[in-house]
Amino acid sequence: MVYELKNEKLTVQFSDQGAEMISLKNNQTGQEYLWQGDSQYWGRRSPVLFPVVGRLIRDRFVYEEKEYPMSQHGFARDMEFECISENGDEIWFLLEATPVTRENYPFDFRLEIGYRLNEETVTVIWKVTNQEPEREMYFSIGGHPGFLCPLKEGESQSEYSIWMNQEEVLFSKINLETGLMYNYKNLLTLPKGRRILEEGFFDEGAYILEDYQVQKISLVDPENKPYLTVSFQSPLVGIWSPEKKNAPFVCIEPWYGRCDREEFSGTLKNREWNNMLVPGGVFERSYQITVEQ
Repeated sequence: MVYELKNEKLTVQFSDQGAEMISLKNNQTGQEYLWQGDSQYWGRRSPVLFPVVGRLIRDRFVYEEKEYPMSQHGFARDMEFECISENGDEIWFLLEATPVTRENYPFDFRLEIGYRLNEETVTVIWKVTNQEPEREMYFSIGGHPGFLCPLKEGESQSEYSIWMNQEEVLFSKINLETGLMYNYKNLLTLPKGRRILEEGFFDEGAYILEDYQVQKISLVDPENKPYLTVSFQSPLVGIWSPEKKNAPFVCIEPWYGRCDREEFSGTLKNREWNNMLVPGGVFERSYQITVEQ
């Protein structure tokens, strides 16, 4: 089922499948900003990643000496959520643990995903509750929205650029064969915070920035005007477009968690950037997507 929030500036649509945002449109111009999905490149639009972000070693984790299978980015994006609240400018979806989810993730969780529309900004809100009566719960969560880049037919992504609120950042990349993170970092220089998305920029995979290095990333059109900005307080952010495909979109992905390193050998409790909730504990975070006018 499709749900909608609308004001004078924007119309935003959502699906109960994965509680995924599926459209972000400017009402004045009719311009769509969200990638609309195409399996030739990537069939999704803006999935929520839970209870893991990225790929685990051997696609499984160990908890209390037992192995549990877990696919890349977790199962929430493929499950049907319940819409539990809807008004003119805010909507909330709910997913709770089931016997099926406990086969892969042995915790009694409550995942609420909210969207709030204010002027030209959509706030994405995640609320995770540990409903276990006695056990701590471990999880990761993240966003994976894809944005059109270029915006117009006849343009090339290499005419566009990205802007960050830093001029130098350290980044890691993912081994495209394994889906795991290399154990080294490189320096990315962005003169005046801006970097042209030249041909081949994404050919070696996603850029992963850790340690709260940036809090804002914008996509910039050929006239050097930012047209969309993602703002966040997350410790990690991924920047990705399918390698060697010239795909017409870029994903800007605030994360609380990430894939395993190639040499990782620990348990669920030991995963880097993992989050822990005590029994009854609540984790609530958000990020913002702004259409620049």
